[in-house]
Amino acid sequence: MRRRHSDSADEEAEINLAPMLDIVFIMLIFFVVTTSFVKESGIEVNRPTAQTAQRAAHANILIAIAPNGEIWIDKRAVDIRSVRAVIERLMAQNPAGGVVIQGDRSAHIGLLVEVMDQVRKAGVRNVSIAATPEAR
Repeated sequence: MRRRHSDSADEEAEINLAPMLDIVFIMLIFFVVTTSFVKESGIEVNRPTAQTAQRAAHANILIAIAPNGEIWIDKRAVDIRSVRAVIERLMAQNPAGGVVIQGDRSAHIGLLVEVMDQVRKAGVRNVSIAATPEAR
């Protein structure tokens, strides 16, 4: 009688990576879809301080006003006349977002009011002015 010999040692053991790759791609899609993208202003400003300053939770568009009167949105300098159109375009991409205006402490208040007016004309009601909390 001949004994049947199984060649299990000769068979190659493979690890199937397809399920792991599927899970990784599903997680990647989940994180991309659920991430809220912040539109940076493009410059750093010296914000004024305030005792009541709070962090905005849903601000997706940042507008910076430089001391020399430049207005920066989405890392580009824009003219005051085109602020409304740029905000309308950015809000179409994320309608639930808000706008934060970062005015430099030495910027003209009149320009800040004009920018806020253009943002409100674009249909945005969630408009905030950025300030740095005072040290207590």
